[in-house]
Parts: sequence; structure tokens; C-alpha cells
Amino acid sequence: MQLARRVLPRVGGALVVLLTVATLAFVALQFIPGDPAEAALGGPGSQASAAALEAARAEFGLDRPIITQYFDFLLRLVQGDLGTSYAQRIPVAEVLAHAIGPTLELAAVSLVLAWALALASVLLASGTSRPARTFASALDLVAAARPNYWLASLLVLLCSSAWAILPPVSTGGFEGLILPAFSLAIPTAGFIAQVCRAGIDDARDAPFISAATARGETPLGLKLRHVVRHGIVPGLHMTAWTLGSLLGGTAVIEVIFARPGLGRTLVNAVLGRDIPVVLGVVLFAALAYVVVTLVTDLVVARVDPRTEARLQEGVPRV
Repeated sequence: MQLARRVLPRVGGALVVLLTVATLAFVALQFIPGDPAEAALGGPGSQASAAALEAARAEFGLDRPIITQYFDFLLRLVQGDLGTSYAQRIPVAEVLAHAIGPTLELAAVSLVLAWALALASVLLASGTSRPARTFASALDLVAAARPNYWLASLLVLLCSSAWAILPPVSTGGFEGLILPAFSLAIPTAGFIAQVCRAGIDDARDAPFISAATARGETPLGLKLRHVVRHGIVPGLHMTAWTLGSLLGGTAVIEVIFARPGLGRTLVNAVLGRDIPVVLGVVLFAALAYVVVTLVTDLVVARVDPRTEARLQEGVPRV
């Protein structure tokens, strides 16, 4: 019963989030200029006849009122049917299945790399050296302020054009993943490190630090087991936001590096008014956000037992 009280509200909240995202995306797509029926006939340049356009609208239900299309979309969604791509004439689930792999690979590598860079900065700032903390703070601020598309262009200019050490586009191998991953990871690492630094400042002045010192804890143990461990908790709370940021950033990065994935699929679908594909990508991103939020809560509860106690008592997370 205790587990059910903790899980059911989260599942209910996840369903509300998915419904809200689906509704907002459906409404927003109605304001994109152009006729979605043209996507089913080869795009705006197909010069399809009026009869062909009417037949395409009837096939995909685009001739029905908007409110009817919306409820049909929700009904299919409840049944697990994301619809059929207007442009590719295959189920949206198949389109996503081909695009999810490269995007998840890029997002996962970028997330690990971002945390590695953030932890390096956190360790640098967790000591007593004031110049080191100042340098780490300035470095994090510069990293967080760099847009990923600007950073991607700079990395291509340096590593591909000037030094010729890495390919400027995706090659399907690991070397083609390095520049896109760094383009996403560096700004993300700046945000994570900035949030963690506030937690480190609070941990450094906490009473348990004095208690650990009195017990004879070594400086390294004090830094790793107490200061850094408690300092990264705010950063862990940002993991869901971080994943959302990475998934959003892949749209630009995948286009710049000619890399296949959800981002590039989303851009092409928006340009072609392929509404089912757009809705499928948006819903997948929302679902990923919800799942990562749940996993993050479990990890944070493991790292900081006080969070677990608050969850058991029903105290909302701050």
C-alpha cells in the first residue's frame, strides 16, 4: 500500500503531462502554414491536383472538423497507435524506431560527458582554494552561456577545417559522434556545475562537516564522501531537465552534423507538415522526460536518505 501511494500519484501525473503535451502540440501544429495533405503527395512542390488533395484529406481524416481530428488522435493514442506518416506512408512507430537509436546514443554520450565535465569542475571548486573556485565558476559561466549551435560551428571550424582531426559530419562511427556530443555536453555541464556549486557551498558549512572532521576524516574523504556527495544532489534533480535539453538540442546538432535521429526527423516533419510524425516525436520526448524524472527521484533518494524520508512522509520535493 505504501508503494502504491508513492507510485500511483506519479503515474497519474505522468498521464496528465502526456495529455497536456499532446494537446498543446496538436493545437500548435494547426497554425503552421501549408496544407498537410501535400505531405502525403510529395510535399509542396508536388503540384498535386485538387482531386488528389481531396482524396488525401479523406484518407487521413483531414477533411473532418478539428475537434473531431483531436478526439480521433486521442483515441488512437490510448490504443497505442501513433498514426501513419503522411509523407512516408508507414506507421509513425516505425519512423521513430529508425530514428530513436542514434538520438539516444548521442543523448546518452552527451549526458555522461556533461556529468564528467561538471564533476571535474565540482571537484575543483570543492576545495579551500579561492582561486580554484573562482576559475571553476568563471569556466562554468562561459560554458553555460555558449549556444550549442555556435559551439558546434566552432568545433567544426577548429577540429575539421583547421586541424582536420575529426570529421565535420556523421560517419556512422565513434569519431563522428565526438563533435556532436561535445557540442551538447559543454553547455549542459556548465549548468549542472553551477547548480552543484550552490549545494557544495551549503555542504561545506553544514554541521556534519565539522562532525566528520572531528572523527578524523581525511581531507580527500571529507571532499568525496561529504562535500561532493551532498553537493551533487541539486544537479541530480536537474537530470530530467538535462535530458529534455539534450533531446531538444539534438534537433539543431543533427542538422549541423548531418546526423540521423529524432531531431532531424522532427525538423523534416515540421517542414513537410507531417503532423503524425511531429506528434510522435514530441510525445516520445515527454515520455522520456517523465521516465527520467522517476529514475532521478530514486537515485536522489539513494544518494540523500533525507529525500527518501520526505517521500515516505508525503512531503513534496522542493
